[in-house]
Amino acid sequence: MSLIRAVLDRWAFWALGSSALMLAAAHAFETFGGYAPCTLCLRAREVYWVAGAVALAAILVRKLPRAARWRWTFDAALALIFAVGVGVAVYHSGAEWKWWPGPTTCSSTGASVSTQAMADLLGGAKIRPPACDEAAWRFLGLSMAGWNALISLKLTAYSALAAIHDRRRP
Repeated sequence: MSLIRAVLDRWAFWALGSSALMLAAAHAFETFGGYAPCTLCLRAREVYWVAGAVALAAILVRKLPRAARWRWTFDAALALIFAVGVGVAVYHSGAEWKWWPGPTTCSSTGASVSTQAMADLLGGAKIRPPACDEAAWRFLGLSMAGWNALISLKLTAYSALAAIHDRRRP
């Protein structure tokens, strides 16, 4: 059995693990790196939460009778979800590179506020939320949104391949 076939046979597990890893990395950058997420960053996380839930459902359904016929449906749903992630990440990357404007409402929402930040705010300090059109971090020329686009594209492709693989399975 080839490595790719082994991955495709257990794609729901890989999709769940990949989603969890992406969420953990995002939260680690926020918690340990001090990078506050912008609105599009939070939207990208939503994609991984939904994908993780669908992958978990696919894993649980595997134990039911006649579950094999539904596997391709879950894989196809994962492909669509990860494709949405590609769209969000490409839009975010394009806004960072100034290829197009980001959303007009792009500011940090829902993030926790530290005691020091609250004291600074109450003391009159200007605290600027992160903007979607400014890359806070780059590695090998790509921002986090750029890397997310590549990873989401890979996850979309593998999900589609898994759906085709499971659909052809007897």
